[in-house]
Amino acid sequence: MGGSAANDIPAQVDVVVAGAGFAGLTAARALEARGLSVCVVEARSRVGGRTMSGTVGGVPVDLGGQWLGTHQTLIMAEVAAQGLTLDKQYESGRFALHLLGVRKSFGEDEEGMSFAASRDLARARHRLDAMAMSLPDDAWCGDMAAAWDAQTLETWISRNMWTAAAAQYLRLFVRSAFSCETQQMSLLCFLDQLRAAGGFEIADGLEGGAQEFIVRGGMQQVAEGIARDLRGPVCFEAPVRSISQGETCVEVTTDRGTVRAAQAIIALAPSLAARIDFANALPVMRTHLMQRMPMGTVIKLHLAYETPFWREKGFSGVGMSDELACGVMVDRSPDDLSKGVLVGFIDADKAVEYSARGRDARRAAIIETAVTFFGEEARQPIDYAELDWVGEEWSLGCYVSHAGPGVLTSFGEALRAPCGRVHWAGSETATRGIGYVDGAMQSGLRAAEEVAARFVG
Repeated sequence: MGGSAANDIPAQVDVVVAGAGFAGLTAARALEARGLSVCVVEARSRVGGRTMSGTVGGVPVDLGGQWLGTHQTLIMAEVAAQGLTLDKQYESGRFALHLLGVRKSFGEDEEGMSFAASRDLARARHRLDAMAMSLPDDAWCGDMAAAWDAQTLETWISRNMWTAAAAQYLRLFVRSAFSCETQQMSLLCFLDQLRAAGGFEIADGLEGGAQEFIVRGGMQQVAEGIARDLRGPVCFEAPVRSISQGETCVEVTTDRGTVRAAQAIIALAPSLAARIDFANALPVMRTHLMQRMPMGTVIKLHLAYETPFWREKGFSGVGMSDELACGVMVDRSPDDLSKGVLVGFIDADKAVEYSARGRDARRAAIIETAVTFFGEEARQPIDYAELDWVGEEWSLGCYVSHAGPGVLTSFGEALRAPCGRVHWAGSETATRGIGYVDGAMQSGLRAAEEVAARFVG
């Protein structure tokens, strides 16, 4: 597998796939297994989509998506098939919590909040879990969909939670999990993504949750492994500019040439797909859906130290804050402890702010966060690495798209529905693991099944 020159884009294949992230690569491999010829076109110069490898202090790290859990069966099976090693996310020791201007540390079996706030949070989580699990895969078809889609998640919080600490903790969770503010997504959108994640216990969990394991060497290498399985080309630096459909084929025009195919899969986030010129107008519902599902906003940052000094002080490396620049921080040190590494996330509205402020401001912000959580030893890191996903041209943000009030009930049925010869994949179209690599893979398999069915007979 390697980048293709412009004249390496074939003139015609059975299926063209736009996007070499996990959704597109998984779809391409599944279609080739059915005996179909496939060409993957990718705007970047690499595979992996919202995953990307990097280093800090000589330690391999993930600059994009990194975690997976045992319940995520597709990515777990792929990692095993490629013979890669999983490392457990370190979580032994005390957690740091900076909430409503107060910094506390607490043990694994403690809450870090008052009894009243802990009860309030538990009650809210239980209610939201029950609401989420009552939804069908097509959330906009649920009995309460209209009522839940008519309000923001923030509206629900303000009406149903009675302690400031619990409400702030829930807002912190939403920023860290979905990279947006609670007033920016509808209650229905939040519940749908919570359902798809498996509920709070999994979505917010380390041990047994969605953040249990890390692929040693980085998640992007898994995408590279899938790409190596492909017989057809993966054509880099080939963003799709236009798509036109005829009676017998679809033509996909990129910066590196045009390819004709019987069917196409667009494995891109809705906001990226909206930038393509569809010569034959898409159905109104699909067009309006793509205009109304922005990406979340997040900047991922790493600090390297000579040793993981926080472990020596009894800390797990996990810190959470509703006010500091980095809302969440965790330990990303290698298993051999050759270095100490902390990874932090600037998310939601703060990510927009710090994207504009520049690298030096972001470095200073994560150092100050680490000092607040774990002490003055954090003041002098030996290295720093970041990826500002807000400014990524071919991502427009991370981790996943969200929808405001009224979007899903008005336009949600267009999310997965094919438009003639054009089919849709990407993590946003998954029914399980929306926003996760596993969800992206599921969406690719679903889109491949749709396309393969068109060739039967």
